[in-house]
Amino acid sequence: MLKDILDFRRAIRYYAPTPISEEKVRECLKLATLAPTTYNMQLYEVYHITDKELLKKLGHACLDQQTATTAQQMVVFVARQDKHRLHAKKVLEFERGNIQRNSPPEKQAKRIKEQEKFYNQLMPFLFSRCFGLLGLLRKTFGVVSSWFHPMMQLVSESDMRVNVHKSCGLVAQTFMLAMAEAGYDTCPIEGFDSRRVKKILHLPYGAEVNMLVSCGLREDQGVRGERFRLPFEEIYKKK
Repeated sequence: MLKDILDFRRAIRYYAPTPISEEKVRECLKLATLAPTTYNMQLYEVYHITDKELLKKLGHACLDQQTATTAQQMVVFVARQDKHRLHAKKVLEFERGNIQRNSPPEKQAKRIKEQEKFYNQLMPFLFSRCFGLLGLLRKTFGVVSSWFHPMMQLVSESDMRVNVHKSCGLVAQTFMLAMAEAGYDTCPIEGFDSRRVKKILHLPYGAEVNMLVSCGLREDQGVRGERFRLPFEEIYKKK
């Protein structure tokens, strides 16, 4: 049950030296690709780290935290907004076939045309960067349009960067739940030297490290006491 998986999942700070299956972790990463992403653009990559020397270097880049230095494997989740044109092209190619296979014949031409406009024009407009100028243009258009009807306004270049990282975070969370279901432990790491991580993995300039997730089997001291959550009544707002 989902509740059992959520109860099992904890941020593990110290792992046992017991090896874990590379194939099982890879399978959990496959499941993580089922997570939703904005406009189905899937602007992320995952780096499955099993090499001991790389793990050692990444552990140091993670400020030598024990959750990183004792991890049996690690996964680095990387946001790739710079690949928006390539991904838009691939999604559009799929959607053409999807419409032909699943839409009534009389509606196919119109729906394909709509998807072509969406992925050939709107997606490049939304995800492109140019020193903040394109974001300012999008923001201005959104604000003016909102005077007449509801319109997205969080479309500046910084807004879209956050958007890409949110989608990548959903993938990381899905991975951690899949790992919990498999009986494996994880810990999301955001305390790291991003420049060093990019250098270790030879990531291109346009790639941005979203988070690292350490993997293994917990030791007793790996869980730091009881779990704390704010009272539900403080965060639940019914209108």
